[in-house]
Amino acid sequence: MSALKIESSWLELSAMSVLPGLVAGVDEVGRGALFGPVVAAAVILPASALSELIADDIKDSKKLSSFRRTQLAQRISVLAIDWKIGFASTAEIDQMNILQATLLAMKRAVHKLKVQPAICLVDGNQLVKDLLVPQQTIVKGDERSLTIAAASIMAKVWRDELVLRLASKYPMYDIAHNKGYGSQKHLLALREYGPSPLHRKSFRPCQI
Repeated sequence: MSALKIESSWLELSAMSVLPGLVAGVDEVGRGALFGPVVAAAVILPASALSELIADDIKDSKKLSSFRRTQLAQRISVLAIDWKIGFASTAEIDQMNILQATLLAMKRAVHKLKVQPAICLVDGNQLVKDLLVPQQTIVKGDERSLTIAAASIMAKVWRDELVLRLASKYPMYDIAHNKGYGSQKHLLALREYGPSPLHRKSFRPCQI
């Protein structure tokens, strides 16, 4: 694929794109995990950062190694006009369900921004309720929008670092390796030890 074709594949650089003013990309991570909070990030990038991040081969966080994600997160934190993290706790996930908790985490991330964007590009097909900023949902946004891809990286790195700190309290679940997702070792430990206080009790594998 040529460099020109790669660049034109990003929404922000498309000739059809008429995004007004500053754009915040919004994405979440940890929605399918059994352990820990769901985390969202909102990232506003200057136009000058877009070509730099393309040169750095930015991608959806799921397509990057842990090492590369950390490198790019450091780069994004320097380049971004503003970026913030929001999360919803396991108690909130159990209380309101994972979809509503995810949208709450997204809203918290956007409302913590000190710089007001003109529009938020939100990954997925669900609008964020009561958001005080115009928004546009984009299915597979982390593959189509540079700002959403940047948000996916910031959210992933932040959540992974949090989960690693929490993992030391619960070594039996192998959280350091599975990051709270349902690996075979994690599921076996749930059957043997039951859920910890930070497991999502509303999720079926934790209902033991």
